[in-house]
Amino acid sequence: MNGPRSRTLMFRGQAALLVTLGSVLAACGSTTTTEKSSPGGTLIVGMESEADILDPPRTGSWVTTRVFHQIFEGLVDEDLSKPSSEVPIPPLKPMLAESWTVSPDAKTYTFKIRPGVKFHDGTEMNAAAAEFNIRRMWDKKFEFYDVKAAGNSGYVWQHLVSIETPDPMTLVLKMKQPFSAFLRLLTQGGYKAIISPAAIQKYGNDGVADHPFGTGPFTYVGRQRGQHITLVRNEGYWGTKAKLAKVIFRPLPDTSARVAALRAGEVDMIAVPSPDSIASLKAAGFKVSEGAPPHLWFLNLNLHDGPTKNLKVREAINLAINRQGMASELLKDTVTPAQSILPPGNSAAVIDPDAYGYDPEKAKKLLAEAGYADGFSTTITTSVSGSGQILPVQMAEYIQQDLAKVGITAKIDATEWIAYLTKWSKGLPPGTSMAQMSWGMSSPYWLYILNSSTLQAPNGANISKYSNSKLDALMQRAATAKDDQTADELWKQAVKLAQADRVVVPVVNDKSPYAMSSKVTGFVSPSEEWYDLAPVSIGS
Repeated sequence: MNGPRSRTLMFRGQAALLVTLGSVLAACGSTTTTEKSSPGGTLIVGMESEADILDPPRTGSWVTTRVFHQIFEGLVDEDLSKPSSEVPIPPLKPMLAESWTVSPDAKTYTFKIRPGVKFHDGTEMNAAAAEFNIRRMWDKKFEFYDVKAAGNSGYVWQHLVSIETPDPMTLVLKMKQPFSAFLRLLTQGGYKAIISPAAIQKYGNDGVADHPFGTGPFTYVGRQRGQHITLVRNEGYWGTKAKLAKVIFRPLPDTSARVAALRAGEVDMIAVPSPDSIASLKAAGFKVSEGAPPHLWFLNLNLHDGPTKNLKVREAINLAINRQGMASELLKDTVTPAQSILPPGNSAAVIDPDAYGYDPEKAKKLLAEAGYADGFSTTITTSVSGSGQILPVQMAEYIQQDLAKVGITAKIDATEWIAYLTKWSKGLPPGTSMAQMSWGMSSPYWLYILNSSTLQAPNGANISKYSNSKLDALMQRAATAKDDQTADELWKQAVKLAQADRVVVPVVNDKSPYAMSSKVTGFVSPSEEWYDLAPVSIGS
């Protein structure tokens, strides 16, 4: 077996093959009528916020994933070709691995790499390239090990003990224990994206985000922060080529501005149209597509400071929020009331209307029993916009009013999205009882990511610093089950246990509406927070 050092030398040789895309950078500006009528056309997408850097393992927002999903591919992917109404949980499909096998003891995964695939810089995708990317996130001794990428993806590789490449097109990953969620996790987040090792060699861990060479149906040609990220069709794509010639993502954080841009024809499609605009957009001939992605808009409660350390207070907060009212009155049924801490599109969700119903009188009684008959004051943190955030400030204000009805006075602290992600990841500070987030996965393993005592902030997503040894043990059993049926039953038991502690307050599940011109065809809203643009086309 060749070691990572010898592969490093090989990739340095390949780096000389990097192609220059400067000739197309000029195309990143405004879209003309001629461009619109060119073969395939140009699709302009209005995003709900600015995207993060385009180094997938280093970032974590859905708005960024929707961009890099068009550029990068992983070993395994989800089939996003069908809408949520037809396929509630997307099946796995081969991607850069044309096939894979799992050993009888569920500890060894063997991937056969798809032959003939090239990165956008012209270098070859093979088993060594896959190994390079994994070592960047996993192997502390590797020359290009990246601490931030490792921090974001540690739970994916936590059981990996060795990597072998017995031939150029075979990758063997050996685990110390069975890991039932592994294949599904390979389709989630930035760690699913395989980057050209030659690009990392040439530009370094800090520079590759400006040179994001993947293998996907679209290639990156440039970005201007606050203005656009521009992609063009990959003419050398290994699979079915994209129909669109170009895609331009425009950050438009203001909801009204997005809707106005769509009406004016400045963009062809927008994420998160304002709920009160949807009926009029439909009446004006625009199309609206909705789905049931694994999305949860929720609150984390503070377990190490203030009143929310008390279970009865946490129960009261859950009962004080009128989820149905928010869904129908504020959000015009673009969401559904959440009644589980696992979102839709998840095989282990456990619906509990008693825990997450609306009962302000019972909430007052619980507060009195907890010693807060006169209520208390606290802070809710949220963002001003962002990926999957819907209308975060207005929704926080709705919750603020509901809490006031039971005696809880809540101040709202709102921050810009990318800055908020950093703030949220550090955990809940003293005086802040609630921190809002929107997230979710199609894998039940998300429960572990959010609640494991081993993943407490600032080193993990458990920002409540929740610790339950029984829950940890049950989640470990679920994670090491050898078959999906056994794993799902154990995950459901774990969900019930976590829901009994009321640490996470599920509020709503987003239908993830997209409004678009009638000229846009082929767009599918799958049971996922991102989508494929390769099958999309736009008329003249």
